[in-house]
Amino acid sequence: MSRGNQREKAREKNQAATAGKGKKTTLSGSEQAKAKEEAAKIMRDKQLAAEERKKAEAAAGGAKKK
Repeated sequence: MSRGNQREKAREKNQAATAGKGKKTTLSGSEQAKAKEEAAKIMRDKQLAAEERKKAEAAAGGAKKK
């Protein structure tokens, strides 16, 4: 078994993978703000849906206990 270059191959692979991670975003300030608002709206919608689901489960659970 020849595994002499295994460490070197792993290092090269890691360098290739991390090469693209250091790049900055290409969005302008207004585009970043818009993307942030869209993400916040999605999260608000998800939270509202979860609250409604919990209320429905609580109402259904309360009716079953009686």
